[in-house]
Amino acid sequence: MGMSEDMEIVKRQERELILPRLDAKVAWELGTKLKAIAEERSLAVVIDIRRFGQPLFYAALDGTSPNNVEWVRRKSNVVQRFHRSSYGVRLGLLLNEQTLESADAAPYADYAEHGGSFPLTVATAGVIGSVTISGLEGREDHGLAVEGLCALLGKDYKALKLAPAPH
Repeated sequence: MGMSEDMEIVKRQERELILPRLDAKVAWELGTKLKAIAEERSLAVVIDIRRFGQPLFYAALDGTSPNNVEWVRRKSNVVQRFHRSSYGVRLGLLLNEQTLESADAAPYADYAEHGGSFPLTVATAGVIGSVTISGLEGREDHGLAVEGLCALLGKDYKALKLAPAPH
């Protein structure tokens, strides 16, 4: 599978992973599901769930560092600015041979289009937050966020996940 195929799957994920609401209870449920998955797999990740401007859930698992905190901030900024997953934005830029700075004057110090931040879309309100993972390769961070949302929403993750990365 190439970038174009990934882009189509990401667009489908963004269309289908819609929350009925986003409040502290939903953020806690999503965060604890993601934390359980990460701990079961011994993943060193940071998990951040927020309504824009308001943190709702945060966990830094063993093996993470302050650098992961910075990646979370920069990836979440991409979702807040573009209302798309950071991996979807990355794929679009790569397919058009652009960077965030060249395409949208988004400074590298504040934006990271690497995978791992996924928009939290509420059916009646649109994109109002993000779930962000940092600690793995960007495509894997993205996949973990999607897996957690699928678990929360009762969606079939196998039907929505990206194909294995080409070697």
